[in-house]
Amino acid sequence: MSEADAPTVPADTDAVRDALIEWYEDDHRDFPWRRTDDPYEILVSEVMSQQTQLSRVETAWAEFLKRWPTAADLAAADRADVVGFWTDHSLGYNNRARYLHEAAEQVGSEYDGEFPSDPEELQELMGVGPYTANAVASFAFNNGDAVVDTNVKRVLYRAFDIPDDDAAFERAASELMPEGESRVWNNAVMELGGVACEKTPKCDETGCPWREWCHAYETGDFTAPDVPTQPSFEGSRRQFRGRVISTLKEYNELGLDDLGPRIRVDYAPDGEYGREWLQGLLSDLADDGLVEVEKRNGDTVARLRS
Repeated sequence: MSEADAPTVPADTDAVRDALIEWYEDDHRDFPWRRTDDPYEILVSEVMSQQTQLSRVETAWAEFLKRWPTAADLAAADRADVVGFWTDHSLGYNNRARYLHEAAEQVGSEYDGEFPSDPEELQELMGVGPYTANAVASFAFNNGDAVVDTNVKRVLYRAFDIPDDDAAFERAASELMPEGESRVWNNAVMELGGVACEKTPKCDETGCPWREWCHAYETGDFTAPDVPTQPSFEGSRRQFRGRVISTLKEYNELGLDDLGPRIRVDYAPDGEYGREWLQGLLSDLADDGLVEVEKRNGDTVARLRS
């Protein structure tokens, strides 16, 4: 099917828009970052939310902002402290903490302390890709494009029979979003995918506002594009990377056989989780600019990068 022939949104677009916004404004999850238009606070929430459960993010976000309430405060912080916070709150990949710290420094040094408001310019900040840039532009400045994430794709696929094609999803999402209303619209359509049109839909239970137009609701076919599940944090490589950072913060520097047992109880120098495995973790962390590794008297010694 060509893009020109692909199914599109209903003709009565205004009614579709009004129904969703009314549903969202009547009742939605009250995340604290939805109550602010501060670009720094929103950026922190977006970076924390990447592949991390929102239940962990909510507490960490509040504590992070209490410690570093502005971009200037974060820029002035010791990077090891920021990475340590990330690890202590199980927020996943520690390089995101490093990038966030560097982005805060950029805001001060390159933008006179004021965040850019355009999605393209926001992508100039370290670690800020197209999705995050558009989210910050949308929620802080009401100046974004239509968000197209996994949940939005699932909604569009089911509701309007949009084919599983990125260009088709982008086109449909753009047609639907009311001009100049990216803040409320993107929040609303993501809420729809997050609480009503999940993998197992809750159409009637949540009073889905699009049942009137929904192809899946009409046909009973609720298939959707494959959605990867969030890998378990417990026992993951991410978890052990975090333990390395925490341990090196406490001990300054350690050799492999001193570090290994402190991050994994079943560490055995020549075992499956031994020196080779640990060297792989340290190599990744060194590539991310978080640790330094050197050979000394035949031993490998690791320390946090200052």
